[in-house]
Amino acid sequence: MVDSARSTILANPSIAVVKVGTNVLADGEGKLDQGRIRALAEQIGRVRTLGWQVVLVSSGAIGAGVGKLQLKKRPTDLPHLQACAAVGQSALMQLYLEAFAVHGILPAQILLTASDFDHRVRYLNVRHTIHTLFEYSCIPIINENDTVSVAEIKFGDNDQLAAMVANLLQAKLLVLLTNVDGLYTADPRSDPSARLVLTVPSIDSSITGLAGATRSDLGTGGMKSKLKAARIATAAGCSVIMANGSSDGVLDRLFAGREVGTLFQACGEHLPAWKRWLGFTAQPKGVLTVDAGAEKAIVQLGRSLLPVGVKRVDGEFGKGDPISICGESGREIARGLTNYHAQDTRQYAGLQTEQIAQQFGKIPYVEIVHRDNLALTP
Repeated sequence: MVDSARSTILANPSIAVVKVGTNVLADGEGKLDQGRIRALAEQIGRVRTLGWQVVLVSSGAIGAGVGKLQLKKRPTDLPHLQACAAVGQSALMQLYLEAFAVHGILPAQILLTASDFDHRVRYLNVRHTIHTLFEYSCIPIINENDTVSVAEIKFGDNDQLAAMVANLLQAKLLVLLTNVDGLYTADPRSDPSARLVLTVPSIDSSITGLAGATRSDLGTGGMKSKLKAARIATAAGCSVIMANGSSDGVLDRLFAGREVGTLFQACGEHLPAWKRWLGFTAQPKGVLTVDAGAEKAIVQLGRSLLPVGVKRVDGEFGKGDPISICGESGREIARGLTNYHAQDTRQYAGLQTEQIAQQFGKIPYVEIVHRDNLALTP
């Protein structure tokens, strides 16, 4: 059945980021399923003929390493996971090279770490590289650099990376392919009344509460991670569809506007690229806790953060660094680029402009964070 909301999203092709997880690419022993990779490449080739520029965020390096090293199962300790990733990444790309070559498409490998997104210049370089690859009709294939990304292997996954890439490119659509059909109201394996949620207008507490109902057992992701990624993307104006990558022809049906998986509708404005970086990608170097008046001024009135509204300063940061701004409840309300070092911010916190001038003789900037350097967070 064709869905009008999905058809509207798909009407004007733009950039789509497709993330495929280990659950989709690997078999029960953790080794890569080459048939699945060939089917994925074939479908992406057809999606490109519709006018879409596609970026593939692919897990599977560790799974490929498990196969190449002839291991009986996926390791659990970090050194062996990193070794598998080192062996497997080239093998994974070789499989993609062979699969896409059949359709006359040349893949390009991009390995990223979290620090590549923190550093503004490197962040922009990644974007420029991907757009240049589009000019050559290549398909960028992105993965985390698992051999050096310790925290990513232990605690993270490619769902967050895919959302960051979608924001980086101001993509119109993010597709999360997993081994479940989408978000369910309950665990379908134990509750016969469980139903698939076809459309989510906004991700609120009622939606996040369903994360435990739909489980993805293999791989490092899980429904909580996918909902977090969907929230990041939709808040910045990107639609997200979560679907079962193990289902035959899933991308063909999805890009035809069929009711496949769960659609998370874009609920935020289309932010400028630098605000996407600031609000959803760059890691804060410190935290400023503000009072209720400052929170209202920032969130509701679109104003700057003044020293008088700052109640607490945590962390060490320099002028121009990204910082997190939280309300008294501890919830993050915004991120911004600070005008002051942490030491000066602590001295000025809670003071009126006139008081700062009297006590310190000068005040280079009236604002701790100017509204032009602020991005609200969901």
